[in-house]
Amino acid sequence: MADDEKVEEGAEAAAPPKSKKKLFMFGGVAVLVLALAGGGGWFFFFKGHGAEKHAEAPPPPKPPVFLDVPEVLVNLANLPGERVQYLKVKVVLEVKDQPLVAQITPTMPRVMDLFQTYMRELRPGDLNGSVGLFRLKEELTRRVNAAISPSQVNAVLFKEIVIQ
Repeated sequence: MADDEKVEEGAEAAAPPKSKKKLFMFGGVAVLVLALAGGGGWFFFFKGHGAEKHAEAPPPPKPPVFLDVPEVLVNLANLPGERVQYLKVKVVLEVKDQPLVAQITPTMPRVMDLFQTYMRELRPGDLNGSVGLFRLKEELTRRVNAAISPSQVNAVLFKEIVIQ
């Protein structure tokens, strides 16, 4: 038994003290991970909050300006022998700001001509339902923008539509 005890003592003495090195390395890695996690948390949650308090609020958007277009009354295209139907439309042009109104006003005869010639080609079936009115609105907007180019209107809005 004495030989067994000497072997055990020799094995213990031969083993290097590794627990202190590993403990120091694991501690360093743990500190590094915590530092990275804390830095990342600060970056995502707290960075920039102070800057938002000092930023100025953007100015409120300008309200649009509306320009009335004279009433348009046209007869719709029909097949021979069908009853004549009329279309009466009152529209308003939505523009970005007041100086644009001054640019559009001199071209209003051209706009009216484009409206009249387009609407005279329409058939009563072209204006059925909301899809037909949406197409009419989009086409009128496109024609106005072509007439007043390089200026642009935001939309053509209907005030009144009567098909008789």
